[in-house]
Amino acid sequence: MSTLRFRRAALAVTAAAVLPLALSACSNDMDGKDKDKASDKASSSEAKPSKDSAGGGMDAMAKPFGPACATVPKGGKGSFDGMAKDPVATAASHNPALSTLVTAVKKAGLVDTLNGAKDITVFAPTNDAFGKIPKAQLDKVLADKTMLTKILTGHVVGEKISPDKLADGSFDTLAKNKLTTSGSGESYMVDGSANVVCGNVQTANATVHIIDTVLLPKK
Repeated sequence: MSTLRFRRAALAVTAAAVLPLALSACSNDMDGKDKDKASDKASSSEAKPSKDSAGGGMDAMAKPFGPACATVPKGGKGSFDGMAKDPVATAASHNPALSTLVTAVKKAGLVDTLNGAKDITVFAPTNDAFGKIPKAQLDKVLADKTMLTKILTGHVVGEKISPDKLADGSFDTLAKNKLTTSGSGESYMVDGSANVVCGNVQTANATVHIIDTVLLPKK
């Protein structure tokens, strides 16, 4: 009997020792599988770009940029969302800072031409840009349809120019002259004289870069 009791006691001790080890091994195995699953999920998540990444949705450089963008109305037809729904000449007419440009476009008879064009870029001078031109000279230009048309079409390029192309660009305008751009980040110049004060504004048919100086024909 004492021998039998001794064997039973030994078995009980062995079982008590082995059981925690077995449970620990099982737990470690489950933890490893869970970690593998978590790792797989993380890898899968990293492989798929989010809507806010450059691979999907609108990234930072796809948005309007520049100090003058703050003056654009927050709502209505003159806002960025509002202008995106209208062709470029119509969109410009809803922006108070471009009223002189709109008057010039109407005098030159270019409203339908600009509104009917497809995938163009307009470098749009602000009212202050026109204000830099002496009044007598500006009045003379506005009264000369041929000259006015040449000046205005010299601000239009027959392709959409995204911000990344502004860094070091050379483009043919509708006036058959060359227009150059340079800069980086959110600071760009056109023809070495005009600053882009609100760039990458989208309309239904054009990209608009608003500038602070009128691009006059080179003598």
